[in-house]
Amino acid sequence: MKTPPRLNFAHLPTPIEHLPRLSEHLGGAQIYVKRDDQTGLAFGGNKTRKLEFLVAEAQAQGAKTLISGGAAQSNHCRQTAAAATRYGFKCILVLNGEEPEQLSANLLLDKLFGAHIVWVADRNDRDRILCETYEQSLAEGGMPYLVPYGGSSPTGALGYAFAVEELMQQNADFDWIVFGTSSGGTHAGLTFGKRLFGFEGQILGISIDEDENWLKEHVSGLASDASELLGEREQFEVTDVLANDQYCKAGYGILTDLEREAVQLFAKYEGLLLDPVYTGRAAGGMIDLIRKGFFKPADKVLFWHTGGTPSLFADKYSEIVK
Repeated sequence: MKTPPRLNFAHLPTPIEHLPRLSEHLGGAQIYVKRDDQTGLAFGGNKTRKLEFLVAEAQAQGAKTLISGGAAQSNHCRQTAAAATRYGFKCILVLNGEEPEQLSANLLLDKLFGAHIVWVADRNDRDRILCETYEQSLAEGGMPYLVPYGGSSPTGALGYAFAVEELMQQNADFDWIVFGTSSGGTHAGLTFGKRLFGFEGQILGISIDEDENWLKEHVSGLASDASELLGEREQFEVTDVLANDQYCKAGYGILTDLEREAVQLFAKYEGLLLDPVYTGRAAGGMIDLIRKGFFKPADKVLFWHTGGTPSLFADKYSEIVK
């Protein structure tokens, strides 16, 4: 197996906890949680595992500036900005929306870490402006490295391939892994890691905003590409990817009763905080599937907590508790 460059700044292994009171309340499968909200970098989250590989790649290429993009309250951008300042990079973030009068949550942290923010009024223009920002930095001698949305590149996906190895070293015996999926990097890594390290359970991504067919195509391709970084190419097909897009119809970042209930139940029964965009939606889908009997009562279901807690403090989600 090849050994791509990797930094070691995540707090690993993250713990696994049983959620007995929530499991009893729902009356179905036994629920556990993998605490990747505790990866340590800037309040933690799943992007930290990816950034260990991405920042190492940027260093190997001689980059001096990290450039990425996302929503105004992007968890990925917050962790990218933190990693940049920790390793001496400049950071430019291209965020869709309008600059608020008062900073809060992830956006406040972006600024605290010294990121320069480029605002994009129309999300449809974000890709173009991201590319223009990269080219401008390149022309000015900024020596930029483009961190993909969500850290979702073959390099970034390696973070979650090796997370499966970590999981198995924790003597984990789960029938299902459930998590939120969007840009596909975490999903691809887990899918690749399942084959690479022989995990026998099923891996189900609850879509946050993407079509199920797109996810299966994208994730299978990304997993295949990631495999080449470690050795011979492993081909993944759409049938190797499990995804559910039934819970994202409201749109990205739109708070509904699904997310609100999930956040409240995890807090009420386990003292565990979810965020309203990613883990809240994914947990809401999981809860609904438990109630519908999708999981067997004897199943052990691992909810992979991908972080995002700072989003709870964004002004737009102040009504998470009615």
